[in-house]
Amino acid sequence: MADPIFLDGASRLPTDAPFTRAMAHQFGVTDKVLHGLVLKGYLRRPIRGVYVAAQVPESIVLRCHMLSLVVPPGSFITDRSAAWLHAGDRALAPNEHLAPPPISCFRPSDGGRLRNGLTASGEREIEPRDLQDIHGVVVTTPLRTALDLGRLQKNRDLKLHGMDTMLGLRVFSHEQMLAEIPRFNRRRGVVMLRVLAPLADGGSGSFGESALRLRWYDGGLPRPRTQIPVELNGRVLFYLDMGLEDLLFAAEYDGEAWHGDDRESHDEERRDWLERQRNWTIEIFRKPSVFGQHQDADRRLAAAYKQARATFGIRTVLV
Repeated sequence: MADPIFLDGASRLPTDAPFTRAMAHQFGVTDKVLHGLVLKGYLRRPIRGVYVAAQVPESIVLRCHMLSLVVPPGSFITDRSAAWLHAGDRALAPNEHLAPPPISCFRPSDGGRLRNGLTASGEREIEPRDLQDIHGVVVTTPLRTALDLGRLQKNRDLKLHGMDTMLGLRVFSHEQMLAEIPRFNRRRGVVMLRVLAPLADGGSGSFGESALRLRWYDGGLPRPRTQIPVELNGRVLFYLDMGLEDLLFAAEYDGEAWHGDDRESHDEERRDWLERQRNWTIEIFRKPSVFGQHQDADRRLAAAYKQARATFGIRTVLV
């Protein structure tokens, strides 16, 4: 893993607190320099128009501070921005830190439309129980955020990933989320919410895992268990992304962030041990197989599942 890159005082930018693009201009730093510092890893830009030095520790306090710099008074944070506030970078889609979407913020439906170049905003019907105050920032609760993401995101992968991420916070149950769906009858996106919400799982570890699990269902496979622990002598060695324990069949998503060239040997050794010593069948997926018009994960999963069922009887189960 590469050594961390730190911004120093010579840059003229704050090294211990977030700042906006306008503030950077006041320090004499141009947009071109800001963009370069992000690309080189000196700065993070998790939300549009706000930057922070890479060495500043990630925390919910920091995320609230960043949002408070750009969110108009009297509004509340929603959707992807709310998910990021609650869960941090886990809520982001791949490479979204390089081109973050507009901040999602709204006023109550009688409060008047918001207009701000950094935000995607407007009015939204809301109940008091749907909002909470975190360090002075008003935001939709994780439960309401999950329901909004499951309805209003632009594709199925983002919808399921959003619900998975909020469930993963463990502050509400899957049953509670399903029980809230009828309140959105005849509202935009509720049809897909009814389809995807039952599939949501807080055990998903990344956007790629959520998308792969959706391909799993597209292939006609039964509901998998996520984060399956593999133990040896009473100690958990590692976890499998998703699978069927009774069939010793699993699927894993090797994303670029956590499964680069420096991890390839470790990943191969781990999976080889599982196949030889524990008789698992493991299907491995990378980005081209899961995303885009040429994705084939659903077909590969269906075929691998069929093969796992056919070979299960001749595989020796070691426990």
